[in-house]
Amino acid sequence: MPDTLGILKSTRTVYRGRVFDVVVDRVLMPHGREVDQDVVRHPRSVVLLPMKDADRVVMVRQYRYPIDRWIWELPAGSLDPDEAPEHAAARECREETGFHPGRVERVATFYPTPGYCDELMMFFRLSELEDAVGSGFRDVKDEDEALTVRVFSVREVRAMLQRGEIQDMKTAVGLWLI
Repeated sequence: MPDTLGILKSTRTVYRGRVFDVVVDRVLMPHGREVDQDVVRHPRSVVLLPMKDADRVVMVRQYRYPIDRWIWELPAGSLDPDEAPEHAAARECREETGFHPGRVERVATFYPTPGYCDELMMFFRLSELEDAVGSGFRDVKDEDEALTVRVFSVREVRAMLQRGEIQDMKTAVGLWLI
């Protein structure tokens, strides 16, 4: 296999959205053929492992319209332009769970769907959690979010994974990083 990379010949935006854009790139591939590549351009994101202590993790139950289901998942969100990933992780923790982390540690980085999307997910363990403002405080900024926050034992979430109750890939990967 050649070690060269593809060469972008042209790009055309076919959709601009609030969360992502879709482009068609004309690319000279490493094997010498020119092809069109459909690409979802998505900002980098953070996936949170908010730990109340070594044995308890905070998760959110959220309605996801594309699958028309409520699911338990790890809190996550996209980075704002020029935002440091550690800052985004702390911000998302406050916004989605109501907890302010005293410690933010990057534990892994993955491309969830590199066949068609350039999103890079950075996983962060957040610990030394303190109530951000008061009991039940949440500062949700996204109009499409409706969240329920709950603390689970690590044992509980691993059992949920085994039973197939957690079907969100970022959550499954994140829970195995604990």
